[in-house]
Amino acid sequence: MYGLSQEARKKSLEATSLLHPHPDAVRARLFQAGPPFFFALDKVQVKYEMLRAHALDGVSVIRAAEEHGYSRPAFYLVAAAFEERGMDGLLDERRGRRGPLKVTPEIVAFLRTASGQSSGAQLAREVEERFGVSLHRRTVERLLRR
Repeated sequence: MYGLSQEARKKSLEATSLLHPHPDAVRARLFQAGPPFFFALDKVQVKYEMLRAHALDGVSVIRAAEEHGYSRPAFYLVAAAFEERGMDGLLDERRGRRGPLKVTPEIVAFLRTASGQSSGAQLAREVEERFGVSLHRRTVERLLRR
């Protein structure tokens, strides 16, 4: 992204949901007067620099968090995620559930082998009869589209 204009970087970050929620709150010197590489709108870069400021420069947790537009509790969440997953930990978790809670691999396999003529409602009834799991017809239809 370094060779891109600030506007192009902003659009790219926006498209990938990586815009810092409060770029105006980023007061760290690197982002204020540093080279154009440091971009307060880049949420991942800001989180990384916040952790780096604490770990390498010895900046207190409170000051590092404040200078990068985060709270102290948010700092600890970011640090734990980074410790656990590395750079991937700096990306926000996808919101909401990770898929239907009741659906097992066996149910998915059953639905994939089911007749293409059956409706979502009919397949939901068959799943309930066979597996004892009640699914909404729309859940079944979404699973079949994958």
